[in-house]
Amino acid sequence: MAAANLKILVMGGGIGGLSAAIALRQRGIEVDLAEINREWTVYQVGIIIQANVIRAMKELGLADELVKVGYPYSGFEMQDPAGETLFRFPGPKLAGEDYPSDLGMARPALHDVLIRAARAEGVNVRLGVTFAKIDNRADGVSVTFTDGTTGDYDLMIGADGLYSKVRAAILDADARPHFTGQGVWRYNLPRPAELDHAVMVDGIAGGKAGWVPLTETSMYVIYVGAEPGNPRFPEETLADEFRKRLAPYGGQIPALREQITDPAQVVYRPLEAILMPPPWYRDRVVLIGDAAHGTTPHLGQGAAQAVEDALVLAELLAEGSVDDALPAYMERRFERTKFIWEASLQIGKWEQDHSPDADPGGLTRRMLEVVSAPI
Repeated sequence: MAAANLKILVMGGGIGGLSAAIALRQRGIEVDLAEINREWTVYQVGIIIQANVIRAMKELGLADELVKVGYPYSGFEMQDPAGETLFRFPGPKLAGEDYPSDLGMARPALHDVLIRAARAEGVNVRLGVTFAKIDNRADGVSVTFTDGTTGDYDLMIGADGLYSKVRAAILDADARPHFTGQGVWRYNLPRPAELDHAVMVDGIAGGKAGWVPLTETSMYVIYVGAEPGNPRFPEETLADEFRKRLAPYGGQIPALREQITDPAQVVYRPLEAILMPPPWYRDRVVLIGDAAHGTTPHLGQGAAQAVEDALVLAELLAEGSVDDALPAYMERRFERTKFIWEASLQIGKWEQDHSPDADPGGLTRRMLEVVSAPI
């Protein structure tokens, strides 16, 4: 079936789902996108946009818009607890010399760019609905939605995140993300002019802290560390808990730490991960992003890999049949995402085990090599 005659359902309106919908529409494919939330709201926290995402967004025609709403910088620095530089990696300019190697960005700003692009490309967006029933067959998929409507599609893409209901319905009802032993804390702050690139501070048992610029005037401070027993915290304690975890750090961290005062503005989540064995599809339903390979933020590649999934799948669907595209998708995506998944978890394990053989710098270098290769 020619690509122009395909009709595809994207289930989930996050970064991966929106990227898939945009890429498919740009290839002339009819797309419905269903998002369970009635409003497209995301956490008011930041995201690191690395070079491979900027390259992908250039392919979608969105890189210039992202640069306008983000903060361009180059590379990544690791410091010791006193604030001395241990190493710094200059980021590769994969989108070309006219684009930065890295962007800091508020997640709502990224989503706004993607949402506007999806609507402009003619994606049929349906908010406040998900699937109630999936009839998955070798020649297509029929979906009953929670509002009582139905639809017939040539393919359904499950882009519904770490706790994917599509995954549970089609691949493995018992597959669950596992807690990795760590949690991540984030808080947005005004950005001092001198904090102009991403920095992580290592050398304290259990994890690391740092900051990422978001705009000319804003940044976020982050801590990734051990949380034994996967605790839950009352909201009113979150600012105190975050400051407590930053107390051992020197350098720039103490000045940032004292500004963490509003518990309602602290975003905390336990770090959980899942990697589904191949293939990530059954008949005419396929998974992308966190639904298939949810990882931790140690290499900043979670959303990046979802975007790459989306572009590869759209490219393959435009080139040939659905039946040919799905195994080709697995061939191109599994080993790359598996490396990112394993390397991210390995860094977290090193942080918790205090291993003398730890080499996060080496894994970061290898990650940059991997993501610099064509997708």
